[in-house]
Amino acid sequence: MTDLGGTGLIADDLYLLAHHDVTGKPFVQPRALGLGIGAGLLAELVLPGAITVGRGSVVPVARRIRGDESVTGRLLNLMVSEPERHPVREWLLFCARTAAEDVATRLERSGYLATAGGRVPWRGKRWVPVDVDCAFAPLLRVRAALDASRPPSARGAVLAGLAAASGLGFRLKEYAVPRLPRSVEETVEYLDYGLRELVAQTQAAVDSAILLPRQKPSPHRT
Repeated sequence: MTDLGGTGLIADDLYLLAHHDVTGKPFVQPRALGLGIGAGLLAELVLPGAITVGRGSVVPVARRIRGDESVTGRLLNLMVSEPERHPVREWLLFCARTAAEDVATRLERSGYLATAGGRVPWRGKRWVPVDVDCAFAPLLRVRAALDASRPPSARGAVLAGLAAASGLGFRLKEYAVPRLPRSVEETVEYLDYGLRELVAQTQAAVDSAILLPRQKPSPHRT
């Protein structure tokens, strides 16, 4: 599958990072996974300037992006339609409900995942990588971001930050650069304020999700 060089999308890379590159089994529990991948979708809107994150709130800047019917296109349309601004935490909780499945479906359409029915019918379908090397590639991108011999790209830095915030720090350490490693905290400092805030809010939301009972997402129009 040499033509699968990566979609260039943060949530896609984070999904692959969060799952075993052969079995597709998740490395973190569902609530952390949903919050992390939901944050990845928000980052996909922050990077091109479609939304901004500031003073604790998400503010849409663009009214449309290419691919209105894409996962992020629908999310931006919803943000634009909201009569008031909502805190980052609310959008994270909202996105977390369906983010993992939405992104898995997107990766399946792109050719990176395939569905495999479980032996037990009521467990539903699961997604498995179609190619081990392609599924492993996001770790190489994070590894490059954590290499202190060169500055990280914004995409690599936010991917590293969101991976650590989602509970995947053990994977980053396992494949860290042996010489001149840069910490995740130092890497995130290369990002602008909005992306740093998104990483921090994701970390706080994941920590709360692990410690506290399930919280209901704030109502948004669908």
